[in-house]
Amino acid sequence: MQLLNSPNPATILYDRKSMPLLRLAAPGGTLVYTRPLARLIEQLQRLPGVGPKSAQRLALHILKRPEEEVKALAQALLEAKQQVGLCSVCFHLSAEPVCDICKNPSRDPQLICVVADSRDVIALEKTREYKGKYHVLGGLISPMEGIGPDHLHISPLVKRVAQQGVEEVIMAISPSVEGDTTTLYVGQLLKPFTKVTRIAFGLPMGGDLEYADEVTLARALEGRRELE
Repeated sequence: MQLLNSPNPATILYDRKSMPLLRLAAPGGTLVYTRPLARLIEQLQRLPGVGPKSAQRLALHILKRPEEEVKALAQALLEAKQQVGLCSVCFHLSAEPVCDICKNPSRDPQLICVVADSRDVIALEKTREYKGKYHVLGGLISPMEGIGPDHLHISPLVKRVAQQGVEEVIMAISPSVEGDTTTLYVGQLLKPFTKVTRIAFGLPMGGDLEYADEVTLARALEGRRELE
């Protein structure tokens, strides 16, 4: 038996002999799969949040589905990987050179919301409250991980704000050491050209004060506003 190195909790063993089986040795017992199924389980485990048990469940579910559905899933994965790129203006995910949000004439071009990731754009769009445009940095400044300003889409943002006469830039970056560092750095670069604000962070709906940490309470107090 030849042991293959795997970053997953499960250990995969190949049989060099004629036995066309692959043994997936996981904590608590040993399961035996055919090689194609074992490879599928191993690949599914590479997805975020998917452990050995979830990968096994997904793999077995896929095998039970009609061949047409499985082909459609595989085709969708390939097309998404091959066709989805970044918008040339805001760097949000897009299958076109310019995304639908940037092309939408009803969006306010004088208001730009800066986020770290496209997932943040999706979250903000679900609120249906924001009517401006976006700029996706593509990450956060993190010296510990070797990510500096040059690795992010910061320079295009500064040029965009300076050239288009943007009235306000909203920094919508989650509070953390990296998030605060990025917000302060980008804010200082943009202040000579426009007004820079940051979204307020505070208590969630239905949250109790006694369970909130000190930083959250401090942010809630700082982000207070007058009652209308």
